[in-house]
Amino acid sequence: MKVTLNKTNNVNGIIAIELEKPDYQNNVDKSLNQFRHKANIPGFRQGKVPKGIIQKMYGKSILAEEINKLVSNELYKYIKDNNLNILGEPLPNEEEQKTINFDKDEKFEFKFDIALAPEFELSLNKKDKLTYYNVKLEDDLLAKQYDAYKQNYGTYKKVDSEALDTDLIKGKITEIDNGEPKENLLEIENGIIMPSYIKDEETKKKFVGAKVSDSIVFNPKTAYDNNVAEIASLLQISKDDVKEVNSDFTFEIQEITRYEEAEMNQELFDKVLGEGVVSSEEDFKSKVAEMLSNQFRPATDNLFMKSARKLILEKLKDIEFPDAFLKRWLLVANEKNTEESIETDYPKIAEDLKFHLSKEKIVKEQDIKIENTDVEAFAAEVAKAQFAQYGMSNVPADIFENYVKRMLDDQNTVRNIYDQVVENKVMDWLKQTVKVNEKNISSKDFEKLVSEDNETENKEEMK
Repeated sequence: MKVTLNKTNNVNGIIAIELEKPDYQNNVDKSLNQFRHKANIPGFRQGKVPKGIIQKMYGKSILAEEINKLVSNELYKYIKDNNLNILGEPLPNEEEQKTINFDKDEKFEFKFDIALAPEFELSLNKKDKLTYYNVKLEDDLLAKQYDAYKQNYGTYKKVDSEALDTDLIKGKITEIDNGEPKENLLEIENGIIMPSYIKDEETKKKFVGAKVSDSIVFNPKTAYDNNVAEIASLLQISKDDVKEVNSDFTFEIQEITRYEEAEMNQELFDKVLGEGVVSSEEDFKSKVAEMLSNQFRPATDNLFMKSARKLILEKLKDIEFPDAFLKRWLLVANEKNTEESIETDYPKIAEDLKFHLSKEKIVKEQDIKIENTDVEAFAAEVAKAQFAQYGMSNVPADIFENYVKRMLDDQNTVRNIYDQVVENKVMDWLKQTVKVNEKNISSKDFEKLVSEDNETENKEEMK
């Protein structure tokens, strides 16, 4: 067996694989014997079919299958053993490949076109400039967040004063007929009403301003504008039974509770951030501001890497690239692609590939390592950010750890996290290598900047 590479230029080559009978015959004989023992042919017991018949009936297809497997294995072994950095996948050569005749030939030669990643220098230094945005949160945005925490961690407390429309009014609900308890009445011992949910304004006025021990007469269907779900919930009956209820009811008020937002104290600090994380209002506000700012981190990093991408692509604009091969490979790799769609999409695809190669080069030349601990730590950051989006900044440790574990059990998620860790380490290297102008920007202005950037990018893609 002989495997050779002929480089037609710096980024294209042809791998030739020459096979002689000794290279493949043992594999073919082994497959024929295995097939013979399994073959079920009329007139012969299973496993007793003469080898000559198997050879005549299936020899050609088995020969072709074994040679194809051998060629494929040797092709990728050669690529791996010779550290060839190929783009796409090898494709059968369409010009030099000789016709294969499995009936007559004993020697075979297969030729494959390959695309080689270009060799290039990536010169980056302090003469190159990039901007990194530090998002500063507006005071009103922070104030809203503090108020949200106080609201979210508030509690209901009993009051003796007159009921407000947002209070919870608890009491006994009794069905009546002409002002008296109805025979076979419907009675609810633990009824609850919040006046703000009552749709009928006249009924709502009866409850707002009421006090404990007051008895209020009302009609549920009027109060809730015949909303079956709300009436069923109030009277604790099924929706089907609501149609049978037409009576008035009395509501004997036994308790009024009012929601009071949490105070800005240690109890709130512990609930939001975890026990003992901060011990003063100043530290609490500083920590919350840091948490909110971190939510902008993926967007600020993304904007920085977009700028780095433009800078690098400008430096690589003249490198030789195997365009013809890649267009051909894209057409073969996805049956949905057409020559027209590839011509349209190729410039963006080529740019993405060049940027990917540049990141690979940085990783290799700077000996950047990705450890399991890096992946696990980033997964924890992602999980923390996801919980923070829902205001859950103090998730119990066991729940948090299980969530991260489930993330790391998903191979697609791990692959995405790994890629992001690589990008983050490349970004750290870029920040140390080029001149970075840090610019403070308000969250509102930053969101506007991102929106404009996305709009520009969409317009460029549509061209």
